[in-house]
Amino acid sequence: MKRPVVLITGASRGIGKATALAFARAGWQVAITARTVSEGQTHAFQVPTHNGQQLPGSLATTLAELQGAGAEALAIPMDLLDLASVDAALDAVLARFGRIDALVNNAVYQSHRLNAPFLELDADEWARVLQGYVVAPHHLTKRALKVMLAQGHGVIVNVSSGAGESDPPLAACDGGWGVAYGAGKAAFSRMAGVIATEFGGQGIRAYTINPGVVATETLHATLGKNGELARKLGAKAPELPAAVILWLATSEAAASWQKCTIPVADFSLDGDTLHLPSGPARRSRPDKRESTVCTL
Repeated sequence: MKRPVVLITGASRGIGKATALAFARAGWQVAITARTVSEGQTHAFQVPTHNGQQLPGSLATTLAELQGAGAEALAIPMDLLDLASVDAALDAVLARFGRIDALVNNAVYQSHRLNAPFLELDADEWARVLQGYVVAPHHLTKRALKVMLAQGHGVIVNVSSGAGESDPPLAACDGGWGVAYGAGKAAFSRMAGVIATEFGGQGIRAYTINPGVVATETLHATLGKNGELARKLGAKAPELPAAVILWLATSEAAASWQKCTIPVADFSLDGDTLHLPSGPARRSRPDKRESTVCTL
């Protein structure tokens, strides 16, 4: 049997990059997408940093690390605001590998207006948020899902946010999230449950995860590399959500974790061993839970 293929969006840095490396180490063929092809590349809409510097990370850098790990990998430029590039990315994956066994929707739209206060949010920003958080992921997932259905199996993992599950603790102008980001993530968070309901009997599994606060390049750039706030928030390394995503994609035992938002903070990682949560179920977790240890 051919090695399975995963497509991971937004893999130039952070959770996406860590996830790509986790799948590569597990023996998967890995396709990655992002807007940033090479280090230092700029975009019309990007993360506003506290020091005005460009975020480190690129497709080229991640690809080099994947190849250094011995993975068969493919890097494809993709922009959520450009559906033609979304189509081209999946076309390239199918042309190279002929299949897709897992899709990780991790890429996000970013801009300095993303978390604008309610009265300052304009229609143009709304349109970009809906395109980046809802329309483009749906478009990519719909096309990938058709391939998976023809194969008779496939896994979809959507990386969402707590902003799609609850109200902000602070106003947007004071560091909380705005209505556009919260609404975009809320809509995105509904996608996997619908897929699981409609196609669960046809070999398809779909999950939504909330990674929580993760110590990514973006977090460092917005809060400061030595940010005391990040430590107070209990930021986890990106390898933890990466390990959770890999477990969801590879373990049959993960099937019961569908139709809920999975809090990554409930898991822990000790070397290559992923510890699953135990104890009373939360509203966002499945009803039944047993203590489990999974060695990756």
